[in-house]
Amino acid sequence: MRWSRHLPWAFWGPGLARAPQPANENIPWMIHWNWALKGGCPLGPPRAFTHHYGSSVGSVPPSGRHGPALRSISAAEAIQQHRRNLAEWFSRLPREERQFGPTFALDTVHVDPVVRESAPDELLRPPSELRSPSRPPPATRPPLALSQLFDPDACGCQVQTVVLYGTVGTGKSTLVRKMVLDWCYGRLPAFELLIPFSCEDLSSLGLAPASLCQLVARRYTALKEVLPLMAAAGSRLLFVLHGLERLNLDFRLAGTGLCSDPQEPAAPAAILVNLLRKYMLPEASILVTTRPSAVGRIPSKYVGRYGEICGFSDTNLQKLYFQLRLHQPDCGPGAGGADVPATAAQRDSLVEMLSRNLEGHHQITAACFLPSYCWLVCATLHFLHAPTPAGQTLTGIYTSFLRLNFSGEVLASGDPAQLSLMAYAARTMGKLAYEGVSSRQTRFSEEDVRGCLEAGVRTEEEFQLLHIFRGDALRFFLAPCVEPGHPGTFVFTVPAMQEYLAALYIVLGLRKTTLQRVGKDVAELAGRVGEDVSLVLGIVAKLLPLRILPVLFNLLKVVPRVFGRVVGKNREAVARAMVLEMFREEDYNNDDVLDQMGASILGMEGPRRHPDEAPEDEVFELFPMFMGGLLSAQNRAMLAQLGCPIKNLDALENAQAIKKKLGKLGRRALPPSELLDQLFFHYEFQNQRFSAEVLGSLRRLDLAGVRMTPLKCTVVAAVLGSGRHALDEVNLASCQLDPAGLRTLMPVLLRARKLGLQLNSLGPEACRDLREMLLHDQCQVTTLRLSNNPLTAAGVASLVEGLAGNTSLTHLSLLHTGLGDEGLELLAAQLQHNQRLQELNVAYNGAGDTAALAVAKAAWEHPSLQLLHLYFNELSSEGRQLLRDLGDAAEGRARVVVSLTEGTAVSRYWSVILSEVQRNLHNWDRARVRRHLQLLLRDLEDNRGATLNPWRKAQLLHVEGEVTALLERLGGPGS
Repeated sequence: MRWSRHLPWAFWGPGLARAPQPANENIPWMIHWNWALKGGCPLGPPRAFTHHYGSSVGSVPPSGRHGPALRSISAAEAIQQHRRNLAEWFSRLPREERQFGPTFALDTVHVDPVVRESAPDELLRPPSELRSPSRPPPATRPPLALSQLFDPDACGCQVQTVVLYGTVGTGKSTLVRKMVLDWCYGRLPAFELLIPFSCEDLSSLGLAPASLCQLVARRYTALKEVLPLMAAAGSRLLFVLHGLERLNLDFRLAGTGLCSDPQEPAAPAAILVNLLRKYMLPEASILVTTRPSAVGRIPSKYVGRYGEICGFSDTNLQKLYFQLRLHQPDCGPGAGGADVPATAAQRDSLVEMLSRNLEGHHQITAACFLPSYCWLVCATLHFLHAPTPAGQTLTGIYTSFLRLNFSGEVLASGDPAQLSLMAYAARTMGKLAYEGVSSRQTRFSEEDVRGCLEAGVRTEEEFQLLHIFRGDALRFFLAPCVEPGHPGTFVFTVPAMQEYLAALYIVLGLRKTTLQRVGKDVAELAGRVGEDVSLVLGIVAKLLPLRILPVLFNLLKVVPRVFGRVVGKNREAVARAMVLEMFREEDYNNDDVLDQMGASILGMEGPRRHPDEAPEDEVFELFPMFMGGLLSAQNRAMLAQLGCPIKNLDALENAQAIKKKLGKLGRRALPPSELLDQLFFHYEFQNQRFSAEVLGSLRRLDLAGVRMTPLKCTVVAAVLGSGRHALDEVNLASCQLDPAGLRTLMPVLLRARKLGLQLNSLGPEACRDLREMLLHDQCQVTTLRLSNNPLTAAGVASLVEGLAGNTSLTHLSLLHTGLGDEGLELLAAQLQHNQRLQELNVAYNGAGDTAALAVAKAAWEHPSLQLLHLYFNELSSEGRQLLRDLGDAAEGRARVVVSLTEGTAVSRYWSVILSEVQRNLHNWDRARVRRHLQLLLRDLEDNRGATLNPWRKAQLLHVEGEVTALLERLGGPGS
């Protein structure tokens, strides 16, 4: 992440907040809460903050002959205003950070990456491309705290210039940002004045001459009056030069002349060279940050200390980072509408599971060696478990993550083409990622990595660019594999990054066959010369008998169209492979892609693998999701900022190819998890017209058994909520739905004719939402199944209000919903207000004779009700007999089912009753079910003995066998 050119200090790093580090015998640390500076903090008491060992608090001014030179009243006021301006710039959060909640601020707590002092001779060694984070750097160098950066060196010489270097993602921007904010809040007393410069900003000036005073005054207007005093400040003046790799510095006298006057105009690079030479403001302190490839641009004789930023090489730092990030209050109410304590408990659970995974030294530990990936893990968990902001997608998170790390980054500042670092990564790492996806491979040998990096490299300039990428960014994408049995292999830092880069490689059009590469050149050449040559030969042919020549050259016009068809076939092949990956059914891997992603981060048990299946076989279900997401307009705009533009025509043709294949394969019935994956693909694509055309034939939404988190509810509602066609059935049984999920899914539920909400632990609060659904003028629900939910009588009170005003509902199941006598009596009193209901199931609700008789009478008086289920309630023998007698007398009215028999015959609904028992055998109270089955069995035996009809006896005996089998499954006696 780099500063913006016009707002150079508003954005920093991928949100690497810094957190307290627990006591460690190797890493000293300090904690300060509610710091109150007694007259020393220019901006007043700052917010509570926590610092790791890298804190600058307590640092003493470096020894020197210069005293406080900037203590005049006007200078003090100018510096005070300068502090306020810097604090305002550096406290602003990019959009990617604001997702963590309105109270989140990066300067409240800090976790500093480990910084280790290095020697110039180490910089000359060949870079260790993929050193394992579990192994410390060469030699046993102690960590270097930020307060020690300008301490005297081993020889006792005062250090005036410090160079901090680190690969992409290690936290260079974060450290600089922390130092600036520390100085703004008075926590860096060693320096009276701090002036930060973005080298990206300075590089935009080119060779335009400007003096040092002009550079400072243009960026910090408040310091105009202080400029004449800079020379007197000595070592208490600190220049921060961030991102030195963006400038080409020439320390040769022939290239950059000497200049000691801060008022003399020169090129910005020349001014920095003279500052680093100590020829201009010789006693000023300078802090430089850069990537490893640019460290050698400053001769070592001008550097007092080198520091390598090693990221979170200590697992404790990773855990503390996650604790602070994940404990930030969410943007909205707790997940599922729960109160704050419930949300806090959920966050605690996430932190605990993540900490256990880190302690196990799994692959995620190697990934979180880079603080940037800690941010990505937190952002992903926040996306999966917190309320999702409108329009936020998983692809958008990954694209934003890369933009935070690579925005404005070029591979080499001296390269005339100014090739984007991200574009180079997409070409090389994307090729490796796609080859892995094609061959179902996640681990790569050193030869595999080298083959993709060096493919097509021929010239010296290309080898130089490759060397820079290896040293600066390769570790960002690849990490050593820590799984046992795979030494010397490498994996992508996080598994999803491989699928993202593979998708990016495809949508950018970087995958080309030999025929395509050659055919494109031939087609372009033929297209350019074909018309001209044909025109000339057409004129010549009128004079000479060579009429065959124009015919031949007219064929040149066909070449571009033939090539276009070849490209189209290639797009169709890619689209087909993507769709097949999306609909790939795994017998032992039925979790949806979102649950798989959460499990991989939190360290839950992974998907089971068939013993006969090859262990190398991998599933890449995120690959099609990322392909769809990268084609969305928002992500294409961000990729263009990274130097990876996707042409509108290419995006349209890819979308058409995907729609064609998706329409063919998407018509078949899918398992619930696969269906959710398809909906998630459309959610990532963010194109309602595309989704409406592809999903227009969807009539049955079966997500039974899928854990419907707030995110999944948002996905379903966003994709299907805007549709207009009715859904024949929406099955959300056993989905762990809550009232918040119902409210999110309401646009979809209103269009369902059959709605199944069984086994979701819905209570009275959910009934209020269901009441609003039933009263909605667009409600099309005819069948509503609410069985096995703790609705209670309080919930039914809301439901009957909805029933009274509803005109579509005909079948309602309240089986095993805890209504009791009160609930059934309430139903009996209000049932007459609904005129459309045809079937009502209130079985297994613990109701007694009085309540059952009341609801039965209401059913017989109802004009449209045809069937009432009352079995498995607490009815006495007399009560059951009374209901039978009254039912016989109410001929032609609603039929009341209380048992497996009707008189001495088997009830026509016996199979319905037993199937309900069998389906809910594992959810109901086994002792209570056993008791009811024994009563039914006794009733069957009595009726079998009372009838002389052999056919009825045979039927009763058959049903007795079914009941006996159920009792044996329950472990009860057969009779």
